[in-house]
Amino acid sequence: MNLTKKHLWASITLTAALLLTACNAEEEQLKNDVQKQTADVVTIDNEGVKIEYGEAPTKAISINQHVTEVMLALGLEDSMVGTAYLDDEIYEPLQNAYAKVPVLAEQYPSKEQIIASEADFIYGGWASAFDEKKVVSREELQQLDIGSYLQSSSVKVAPTLEDVYADIRNIAKIFRVNEQGEQLIAEMNEDIEAITSKIPTGEDPLDVLVFDSGETDIFTATQNFMNTLVSMAGGQNIFGDIEDNWATVSKEDAVERSPEVIVVIDYGSTTAEEKIAFLKADPALKQMPAVQNERFVILPLSAASEGVRVAEALEILAKGFYPKAF
Repeated sequence: MNLTKKHLWASITLTAALLLTACNAEEEQLKNDVQKQTADVVTIDNEGVKIEYGEAPTKAISINQHVTEVMLALGLEDSMVGTAYLDDEIYEPLQNAYAKVPVLAEQYPSKEQIIASEADFIYGGWASAFDEKKVVSREELQQLDIGSYLQSSSVKVAPTLEDVYADIRNIAKIFRVNEQGEQLIAEMNEDIEAITSKIPTGEDPLDVLVFDSGETDIFTATQNFMNTLVSMAGGQNIFGDIEDNWATVSKEDAVERSPEVIVVIDYGSTTAEEKIAFLKADPALKQMPAVQNERFVILPLSAASEGVRVAEALEILAKGFYPKAF
Protein backbone atom coordinates (compact mmCIF):
# COMPACT_ATOMS: atom_id res chain seq x y z
CA MET A 1 0.00 0.00 0.00
CA ASN A 2 2.74 2.41 0.93
CA LEU A 3 4.70 1.39 -2.14
CA THR A 4 1.64 2.03 -4.30
CA LYS A 5 1.24 5.48 -2.75
CA LYS A 6 4.89 6.21 -3.40
CA HIS A 7 4.51 5.19 -7.06
CA LEU A 8 1.34 7.24 -7.38
CA TRP A 9 3.01 10.30 -5.83
CA ALA A 10 6.03 9.90 -8.07
CA SER A 11 3.76 9.68 -11.11
CA ILE A 12 1.85 12.79 -10.07
CA THR A 13 5.10 14.68 -9.43
CA LEU A 14 6.52 13.65 -12.80
CA THR A 15 3.33 14.65 -14.61
CA ALA A 16 3.30 18.02 -12.89
CA ALA A 17 6.94 18.56 -13.79
CA LEU A 18 6.26 17.68 -17.41
CA LEU A 19 3.25 20.00 -17.52
CA LEU A 20 5.28 22.81 -15.94
CA THR A 21 8.10 22.25 -18.43
CA ALA A 22 5.62 22.30 -21.31
CA CYS A 23 3.99 25.47 -20.00
CA ASN A 24 7.37 27.14 -19.57
CA ALA A 25 8.37 26.10 -23.08
CA GLU A 26 5.09 27.39 -24.48
CA GLU A 27 5.47 30.65 -22.55
CA GLU A 28 9.05 31.03 -23.78
CA GLN A 29 7.96 30.35 -27.37
CA LEU A 30 5.16 32.91 -27.06
CA LYS A 31 7.63 35.41 -25.64
CA ASN A 32 10.03 34.74 -28.52
CA ASP A 33 7.20 35.12 -31.04
CA VAL A 34 6.19 38.47 -29.52
CA GLN A 35 9.81 39.65 -29.54
CA LYS A 36 10.20 38.55 -33.16
CA GLN A 37 7.01 40.34 -34.18
CA THR A 38 8.17 43.47 -32.35
CA ALA A 39 11.58 43.24 -34.02
CA ASP A 40 9.86 42.92 -37.41
CA VAL A 41 7.95 46.16 -36.91
CA VAL A 42 9.73 49.12 -38.51
CA THR A 43 8.82 52.47 -36.98
CA ILE A 44 9.63 55.58 -39.02
CA ASP A 45 9.11 59.14 -37.79
CA ASN A 46 9.04 61.02 -41.05
CA GLU A 47 8.34 64.76 -41.31
CA GLY A 48 6.05 64.74 -38.29
CA VAL A 49 4.21 61.55 -39.23
CA LYS A 50 5.01 58.41 -37.24
CA ILE A 51 4.12 55.15 -38.96
CA GLU A 52 4.70 51.53 -37.98
CA TYR A 53 5.29 49.04 -40.78
CA GLY A 54 4.56 45.52 -39.58
CA GLU A 55 5.71 44.09 -42.89
CA ALA A 56 7.23 45.29 -46.12
CA PRO A 57 4.76 46.99 -48.48
CA THR A 58 3.88 44.94 -51.57
CA LYS A 59 1.73 47.45 -53.47
CA ALA A 60 3.66 50.71 -53.44
CA ILE A 61 3.13 53.83 -55.55
CA SER A 62 5.91 56.35 -56.15
CA ILE A 63 5.05 59.96 -56.95
CA ASN A 64 7.80 62.18 -58.44
CA GLN A 65 10.68 60.95 -60.53
CA HIS A 66 13.58 61.07 -58.10
CA VAL A 67 11.83 58.83 -55.56
CA THR A 68 10.69 56.49 -58.31
CA GLU A 69 14.36 56.09 -59.19
CA VAL A 70 15.25 55.38 -55.55
CA MET A 71 12.70 52.55 -55.52
CA LEU A 72 13.99 51.11 -58.78
CA ALA A 73 17.64 51.43 -57.76
CA LEU A 74 16.81 49.34 -54.69
CA GLY A 75 15.29 46.67 -56.93
CA LEU A 76 11.75 47.20 -55.67
CA GLU A 77 9.87 47.29 -58.99
CA ASP A 78 8.04 44.04 -58.15
CA SER A 79 6.69 45.69 -54.99
CA MET A 80 5.17 48.58 -56.97
CA VAL A 81 1.67 48.86 -58.44
CA GLY A 82 2.16 52.29 -59.92
CA THR A 83 4.22 55.41 -60.46
CA ALA A 84 3.50 58.98 -61.51
CA TYR A 85 4.92 62.37 -62.44
CA LEU A 86 8.13 62.17 -64.47
CA ASP A 87 10.18 65.30 -65.10
CA ASP A 88 12.00 63.79 -68.09
CA GLU A 89 13.43 60.46 -69.23
CA ILE A 90 13.94 57.93 -66.46
CA TYR A 91 17.60 57.30 -65.53
CA GLU A 92 19.00 55.06 -68.29
CA PRO A 93 20.22 52.17 -66.06
CA LEU A 94 16.73 51.95 -64.54
CA GLN A 95 14.62 52.05 -67.69
CA ASN A 96 14.04 48.29 -67.94
CA ALA A 97 12.86 48.13 -64.33
CA TYR A 98 10.67 51.18 -64.86
CA ALA A 99 8.97 49.53 -67.84
CA LYS A 100 7.56 46.88 -65.47
CA VAL A 101 5.64 49.42 -63.37
CA PRO A 102 2.24 50.81 -64.45
CA VAL A 103 2.12 54.57 -64.99
CA LEU A 104 -0.96 55.86 -63.18
CA ALA A 105 -0.81 59.48 -64.32
CA GLU A 106 1.39 61.95 -66.17
CA GLN A 107 1.29 64.17 -63.13
CA TYR A 108 -0.45 63.46 -59.81
CA PRO A 109 -2.77 60.44 -59.58
CA SER A 110 -6.27 60.90 -58.21
CA LYS A 111 -7.43 59.57 -54.86
CA GLU A 112 -9.69 57.18 -56.76
CA GLN A 113 -6.72 55.80 -58.74
CA ILE A 114 -4.78 55.22 -55.54
CA ILE A 115 -7.66 53.36 -53.91
CA ALA A 116 -8.38 51.33 -57.08
CA SER A 117 -4.76 50.18 -57.19
CA GLU A 118 -5.15 48.75 -53.66
CA ALA A 119 -1.93 50.52 -52.72
CA ASP A 120 -0.46 49.91 -49.27
CA PHE A 121 2.30 52.56 -49.47
CA ILE A 122 2.79 55.95 -51.13
CA TYR A 123 6.30 57.40 -51.56
CA GLY A 124 6.26 61.12 -52.38
CA GLY A 125 9.18 63.19 -53.56
CA TRP A 126 7.79 66.68 -52.97
CA ALA A 127 5.38 67.94 -50.31
CA SER A 128 2.82 68.54 -53.07
CA ALA A 129 2.55 64.76 -53.51
CA PHE A 130 0.49 64.74 -50.30
CA ASP A 131 -1.48 67.92 -50.94
CA GLU A 132 -5.08 66.97 -50.22
CA LYS A 133 -6.25 69.39 -52.92
CA LYS A 134 -4.17 67.57 -55.56
CA VAL A 135 -3.93 64.00 -54.29
CA VAL A 136 -4.58 62.95 -50.68
CA SER A 137 -3.13 63.94 -47.32
CA ARG A 138 -0.93 61.60 -45.28
CA GLU A 139 -3.48 61.71 -42.45
CA GLU A 140 -6.20 60.44 -44.76
CA LEU A 141 -3.86 57.76 -46.09
CA GLN A 142 -3.38 56.54 -42.51
CA GLN A 143 -7.16 56.33 -42.12
CA LEU A 144 -7.20 54.20 -45.29
CA ASP A 145 -4.48 51.99 -43.76
CA ILE A 146 -1.98 53.13 -46.41
CA GLY A 147 1.58 53.85 -45.32
CA SER A 148 3.47 56.85 -46.65
CA TYR A 149 6.89 58.45 -46.80
CA LEU A 150 7.93 61.96 -47.85
CA GLN A 151 11.50 62.47 -49.07
CA SER A 152 12.88 64.52 -46.18
CA SER A 153 15.92 65.75 -48.10
CA SER A 154 13.57 67.30 -50.68
CA VAL A 155 11.68 69.48 -48.22
CA LYS A 156 14.29 70.51 -45.66
CA VAL A 157 16.46 73.61 -45.93
CA ALA A 158 20.16 73.01 -46.66
CA PRO A 159 20.02 69.23 -47.18
CA THR A 160 23.31 67.34 -47.31
CA LEU A 161 24.35 64.20 -49.14
CA GLU A 162 23.92 62.35 -45.84
CA ASP A 163 20.29 63.50 -45.74
CA VAL A 164 19.73 61.84 -49.13
CA TYR A 165 21.38 58.69 -47.81
CA ALA A 166 19.13 58.79 -44.73
CA ASP A 167 16.08 58.72 -47.03
CA ILE A 168 17.50 55.78 -48.98
CA ARG A 169 18.19 53.91 -45.74
CA ASN A 170 14.66 54.55 -44.48
CA ILE A 171 13.09 53.19 -47.65
CA ALA A 172 15.44 50.20 -47.56
CA LYS A 173 14.42 49.60 -43.93
CA ILE A 174 10.69 49.84 -44.69
CA PHE A 175 11.01 47.31 -47.53
CA ARG A 176 13.45 45.08 -45.61
CA VAL A 177 16.24 45.49 -48.16
CA ASN A 178 18.86 47.04 -45.88
CA GLU A 179 21.74 45.30 -47.62
CA GLN A 180 20.69 46.66 -51.01
CA GLY A 181 20.44 50.12 -49.47
CA GLU A 182 23.99 50.03 -48.15
CA GLN A 183 25.26 48.66 -51.45
CA LEU A 184 23.53 51.46 -53.37
CA ILE A 185 25.04 54.10 -51.08
CA ALA A 186 28.51 52.55 -51.42
CA GLU A 187 28.22 52.63 -55.22
CA MET A 188 27.05 56.24 -55.14
CA ASN A 189 29.97 57.22 -52.92
CA GLU A 190 32.42 55.51 -55.26
CA ASP A 191 30.99 57.30 -58.31
CA ILE A 192 30.96 60.65 -56.50
CA GLU A 193 34.59 60.25 -55.43
CA ALA A 194 35.60 59.51 -59.03
CA ILE A 195 34.13 62.87 -60.09
CA THR A 196 35.15 65.09 -57.19
CA SER A 197 38.74 63.84 -57.26
CA LYS A 198 39.17 65.59 -60.62
CA ILE A 199 37.90 68.99 -59.47
CA PRO A 200 40.75 71.53 -59.08
CA THR A 201 41.66 72.45 -55.53
CA GLY A 202 43.22 75.62 -54.18
CA GLU A 203 41.15 77.90 -56.43
CA ASP A 204 38.38 80.31 -55.50
CA PRO A 205 34.99 78.73 -56.23
CA LEU A 206 33.15 80.01 -59.28
CA ASP A 207 30.17 82.29 -58.67
CA VAL A 208 27.13 80.40 -59.95
CA LEU A 209 23.54 81.40 -60.64
CA VAL A 210 20.98 78.61 -60.78
CA PHE A 211 18.31 79.67 -63.25
CA ASP A 212 15.06 77.77 -62.95
CA SER A 213 12.65 80.14 -64.63
CA GLY A 214 11.21 83.63 -64.67
CA GLU A 215 10.92 86.64 -66.96
CA THR A 216 10.02 89.57 -64.72
CA ASP A 217 12.00 88.15 -61.79
CA ILE A 218 14.20 85.07 -61.37
CA PHE A 219 13.16 81.88 -59.63
CA THR A 220 16.36 80.34 -58.32
CA ALA A 221 17.80 77.71 -55.99
CA THR A 222 18.87 79.03 -52.61
CA GLN A 223 19.60 76.44 -49.90
CA ASN A 224 18.13 73.32 -51.47
CA PHE A 225 20.11 70.32 -52.73
CA MET A 226 21.16 72.26 -55.85
CA ASN A 227 23.15 74.51 -53.53
CA THR A 228 24.89 71.41 -52.13
CA LEU A 229 25.64 70.06 -55.60
CA VAL A 230 27.07 73.39 -56.79
CA SER A 231 29.38 73.50 -53.76
CA MET A 232 30.49 69.88 -54.24
CA ALA A 233 31.28 70.66 -57.88
CA GLY A 234 33.55 73.58 -56.97
CA GLY A 235 31.12 76.46 -57.30
CA GLN A 236 29.43 78.96 -55.02
CA ASN A 237 25.73 79.63 -55.36
CA ILE A 238 25.37 83.43 -55.45
CA PHE A 239 22.00 83.15 -53.66
CA GLY A 240 23.11 80.49 -51.20
CA ASP A 241 22.83 83.03 -48.39
CA ILE A 242 19.03 82.98 -48.53
CA GLU A 243 17.60 80.58 -45.93
CA ASP A 244 15.03 78.82 -48.04
CA ASN A 245 14.86 76.05 -50.64
CA TRP A 246 13.86 78.25 -53.57
CA ALA A 247 13.34 81.99 -53.86
CA THR A 248 12.29 84.66 -56.32
CA VAL A 249 14.94 87.37 -56.72
CA SER A 250 15.15 90.50 -58.81
CA LYS A 251 17.11 90.75 -62.06
CA GLU A 252 19.01 93.67 -60.59
CA ASP A 253 20.19 91.57 -57.66
CA ALA A 254 21.34 88.80 -60.00
CA VAL A 255 23.26 91.26 -62.18
CA GLU A 256 24.88 92.88 -59.14
CA ARG A 257 26.18 89.50 -57.91
CA SER A 258 27.92 88.91 -61.28
CA PRO A 259 27.67 85.13 -61.78
CA GLU A 260 30.49 83.57 -63.79
CA VAL A 261 28.44 80.50 -64.69
CA ILE A 262 24.70 79.93 -65.01
CA VAL A 263 23.19 76.50 -64.35
CA VAL A 264 19.99 76.18 -66.34
CA ILE A 265 17.50 73.69 -64.89
CA ASP A 266 15.96 71.68 -67.72
CA TYR A 267 12.36 70.52 -67.32
CA GLY A 268 8.82 71.34 -68.34
CA SER A 269 7.46 72.91 -71.51
CA THR A 270 10.10 75.65 -71.73
CA THR A 271 13.31 74.12 -73.04
CA ALA A 272 16.78 74.90 -71.69
CA GLU A 273 17.66 76.42 -75.06
CA GLU A 274 14.67 78.77 -74.81
CA LYS A 275 15.75 79.81 -71.32
CA ILE A 276 19.28 80.54 -72.54
CA ALA A 277 17.89 82.56 -75.45
CA PHE A 278 15.88 84.62 -72.95
CA LEU A 279 18.97 85.29 -70.81
CA LYS A 280 20.90 86.44 -73.86
CA ALA A 281 18.12 88.74 -75.03
CA ASP A 282 17.10 90.34 -71.73
CA PRO A 283 18.55 93.89 -71.48
CA ALA A 284 19.50 93.50 -67.82
CA LEU A 285 20.52 89.83 -67.59
CA LYS A 286 22.71 89.87 -70.68
CA GLN A 287 25.11 92.12 -68.75
CA MET A 288 26.13 89.25 -66.47
CA PRO A 289 29.64 87.82 -67.12
CA ALA A 290 28.20 84.32 -67.48
CA VAL A 291 25.95 85.45 -70.34
CA GLN A 292 28.62 87.54 -72.04
CA ASN A 293 31.03 84.60 -71.94
CA GLU A 294 28.30 82.06 -72.73
CA ARG A 295 29.07 79.97 -69.64
CA PHE A 296 25.89 77.92 -69.43
CA VAL A 297 25.49 74.45 -67.89
CA ILE A 298 22.27 72.57 -68.60
CA LEU A 299 21.19 70.27 -65.77
CA PRO A 300 18.07 68.05 -65.91
CA LEU A 301 15.79 68.54 -62.91
CA SER A 302 15.68 64.77 -62.40
CA ALA A 303 19.47 64.72 -61.90
CA ALA A 304 19.41 67.80 -59.68
CA SER A 305 16.88 66.29 -57.28
CA GLU A 306 17.57 64.40 -54.06
CA GLY A 307 17.86 60.92 -55.51
CA VAL A 308 20.33 58.39 -56.88
CA ARG A 309 21.79 60.55 -59.66
CA VAL A 310 24.14 62.67 -57.56
CA ALA A 311 27.27 61.55 -59.44
CA GLU A 312 25.63 62.30 -62.80
CA ALA A 313 24.68 65.79 -61.64
CA LEU A 314 28.16 66.42 -60.25
CA GLU A 315 29.79 65.31 -63.49
CA ILE A 316 27.61 67.66 -65.55
CA LEU A 317 28.33 70.57 -63.22
CA ALA A 318 32.04 69.93 -62.77
CA LYS A 319 32.62 69.55 -66.52
CA GLY A 320 30.78 72.83 -67.06
CA PHE A 321 32.67 74.62 -64.29
CA TYR A 322 36.15 73.22 -65.02
CA PRO A 323 36.17 71.76 -68.54
CA LYS A 324 39.98 71.56 -68.71
CA ALA A 325 40.02 69.17 -65.72
CA PHE A 326 37.85 66.69 -67.58
